[in-house]
Amino acid sequence: MSTEPIKIFENPLNIEEKTSELLGKVHSMGMDDILNNYVFPYGTRILLAIAIYMIGKRIARFLSRLLSKAVYHSTEDEMLQSFVKSISYFLFLLIVIIASLSQLGLNTSSLVALIGAAGLAIGLALQNSLQNFAAGVMILIFKPFRKGDTVESGGVVGKVEKISLLFLELRTGDNKTILIPNGKVFGDSITNYSSNATRRIDFIFDIAYDANIEQAKSIVAKIMEQDSRVLKEPKCTIAVGALAPNSVQLVVRPWVNTADYWTVHFDLTEKVKLAFDEEGIEIPFSKTNIQLSENANLEG
Repeated sequence: MSTEPIKIFENPLNIEEKTSELLGKVHSMGMDDILNNYVFPYGTRILLAIAIYMIGKRIARFLSRLLSKAVYHSTEDEMLQSFVKSISYFLFLLIVIIASLSQLGLNTSSLVALIGAAGLAIGLALQNSLQNFAAGVMILIFKPFRKGDTVESGGVVGKVEKISLLFLELRTGDNKTILIPNGKVFGDSITNYSSNATRRIDFIFDIAYDANIEQAKSIVAKIMEQDSRVLKEPKCTIAVGALAPNSVQLVVRPWVNTADYWTVHFDLTEKVKLAFDEEGIEIPFSKTNIQLSENANLEG
């Protein structure tokens, strides 16, 4: 009687036939033959496969963390670090799983081809998701913004909380969380309000036509000089911007640190209004004059 082991794992697609063949031979063999030819060899394979998976999983987690730390030290980008950690762990774990199955005797070349075919099918079914994934990769590579930046994209303005594989998470000024697909973000214009250290505030102050323009400009210039948050360089621009139908428009453009933009905007608007009131500079508003003829028929 031949004691050659049966290779049941070489063709995973013919399991029923191999199982029947195995059972037939087992009935005709003694206990020693069963132990020596099946229990010990295949038991050892299974134990080694489990050991490869358990140890490989730990190694995959360690390598992914090590790689993500290396990326962070080189770029100091937390979003890119998180992305690299997730992707590298998945790839390392996939290699570990294939190695474990190979130890069991499975035809891993067929398995790899099967995974490739499944990946193609999934890719065709999830085109939009893959587009968002690819856009997320491009965002992490080109870095149009970082975590904590205030950006505008897709018609939404908010602070960047995190970027995942598929979505960009923004937190708006009124503390709402908005998720924008990465494909929409990368395919649309992106305005980053935090990328530069300084910003210019564009004011337009309307004064009446009979107001003293030089006096109004002097009042605004004094307010700008007294506010320490307004930068000395570049110099603040104060000029007549337009002669509107109902007012003379003063264009005022001070430069401030980006972090001070909105506080300075609100404070200076209030200060200019109060100073104009104190100095008698009229700020016109829309008026509608209705004239009635003496002969008008008011009863009709």
